[in-house]
Amino acid sequence: MNRILPLLDAAAYIRLFHAKTIVIKVSGSILADERARTALAEDVSLLHHVGIRLVLVHGGGPQLDALSNKLDVPREVVAGRRVTDAKTLDLAKMVFRGQLNSDLVAALTAVGVKAVGLSGADGKCIQATRRPPRTMRDPSTGVEQLVDFGFVGDVDAVDVTLPKLLIDAKMVPVFCSLACSDGGQLLNVNADTIAARVAIALGAEKLILCTSVAGLLEDVKDPRRLVSYGDLGTVDELVRQGAVSGGMLPKLSACTDALKGGVPRVHLIDGTRVHSLLLELFTNEGCGTMLVARREGG
Repeated sequence: MNRILPLLDAAAYIRLFHAKTIVIKVSGSILADERARTALAEDVSLLHHVGIRLVLVHGGGPQLDALSNKLDVPREVVAGRRVTDAKTLDLAKMVFRGQLNSDLVAALTAVGVKAVGLSGADGKCIQATRRPPRTMRDPSTGVEQLVDFGFVGDVDAVDVTLPKLLIDAKMVPVFCSLACSDGGQLLNVNADTIAARVAIALGAEKLILCTSVAGLLEDVKDPRRLVSYGDLGTVDELVRQGAVSGGMLPKLSACTDALKGGVPRVHLIDGTRVHSLLLELFTNEGCGTMLVARREGG
């Protein structure tokens, strides 16, 4: 009987999320780990086959860093966001659309999921504008500097016609983090941003960011200080205190955008933990951080 109880608990969540849309963002660190990538694909397969409508978006920062180092292409990151010159953009095309997108689609195919690899240019799904130079402030240090991000894009519009067609055909769209300008220029767009904007456009029930950390931490040096539940006020306070920096800044910006855009719940979980997706979605305890726009009674 003890083995049956968890299945009964999961059944309640399966009924709750059946036919709902969930957008899952997968970090490059997960794709670099074959064990984590395989476990993620197995989780996605289960979610897909119980009738949850899924869209995946993936990053690839570690892999792009590795190729840049190998080819002696300088790397520059400001406030957690990559500066993308022409050479780096060429490498991003190779890594994001070629290697990683194909690897993730293949991993999903191996567990019975019909997945389709996409960039934002396909079907004109994600339109972006090249980001003009802007003054950036690091909230942890207060230092400001004018930054030209090069071929980095800011999302203007999301057209979900194509992903909806694929989802209705029982397929899983898998987006890499490239978008396209009106003039046909491919641009490097933060994967968390794409995931948030796609979730908003689809009216998703949830946005889940699969990262390489346990979730949102009050102290980045202490994994025990996990924020299991919070809202926009929680995020604002942690940023104000300087508890959040580097690559977590664009993630929390995406979380904030999604919540303000109408996505009811956003989750940050450790995607390197085997079956973390299932633990977060199908158990009362969860395993990461869940954020809402405003806590009940708050």
